[in-house]
Amino acid sequence: MQVIVLGSAAGGGVPQWNCRCPVCRMAWSGDPRVTPRTQSSIAVSADGSDWVLLNASPDLRAQISATPALKPRTGERDSPIRAVVLTNGDVDHIAGLLSLRESQPFALFGTTETLGLLKENQVFDVVAQAFVSRTAAVFGEAFSPAPGLTMEFFTVPGKVPLWREDASLVIGEETGSTVGVTITCADKRLVYIPGCAAVTPAVRERIVGADLLFFDGTLYRDDEMIEAGVGTKTGARMGHLSMSGADGTVALLEDVPVARRVFIHINNTNPALVDGSQERHAVEQAGWTVARDGMEFSL
Repeated sequence: MQVIVLGSAAGGGVPQWNCRCPVCRMAWSGDPRVTPRTQSSIAVSADGSDWVLLNASPDLRAQISATPALKPRTGERDSPIRAVVLTNGDVDHIAGLLSLRESQPFALFGTTETLGLLKENQVFDVVAQAFVSRTAAVFGEAFSPAPGLTMEFFTVPGKVPLWREDASLVIGEETGSTVGVTITCADKRLVYIPGCAAVTPAVRERIVGADLLFFDGTLYRDDEMIEAGVGTKTGARMGHLSMSGADGTVALLEDVPVARRVFIHINNTNPALVDGSQERHAVEQAGWTVARDGMEFSL
């Protein structure tokens, strides 16, 4: 299995277009300790020819341009992208679909809830179903979006997308709103969880023994956006675990056997984005890698 990190940041990217938090100020100034990042997505392939995208970020057009494996290869119209698999309906995971609207065939997979959000919003009709099939994957049932790849959805604690929040909001519910994906190729297994509000026994069970884990790395500390003066919500309020602390991902997954573990979907305020920072050192010492755009893995 070949894996390419197309984007490693949370919504807004790094630097975020209107942000002057400490990390973004470093990025704007060209400080080499902060590598700019686009919004999160990965591409996977069993043969290096047919590729599947996990989520379609608003930065997808630029990500394709920066990734030789995803560029057109033959004829007048062509793409090696065979499918897109959605883990939720967040803007930073679905808006890129609008860049794939030029009558190019591919398959789209998501939960009933996520595909329902696309159906409700007519702007996504430009991704014409005459060319793009939409398949609601069933929990517990495997599907194959491209030759050699088998995937399965599983629920993780999360919440509805920000743009669908109302007074009935429940954070941490396990429904089709937020999912993880297990991706299998031959005897190798990748687990992709870019958003997660809590580590439950079921989530731990899915992760155990993975050859590669991508996990929600949105914030380093739960209150970091408030402390930076750029937001009013904690990570928990947004439906995301933090990296650090007794209730953070590093501690909660410390005893879970995984061959390689990578943080993805990293917010612009997260100090672990800074090369050489204490926070980066702490997560690396704990066995984690902080994803950057363009990283490649071969399993």
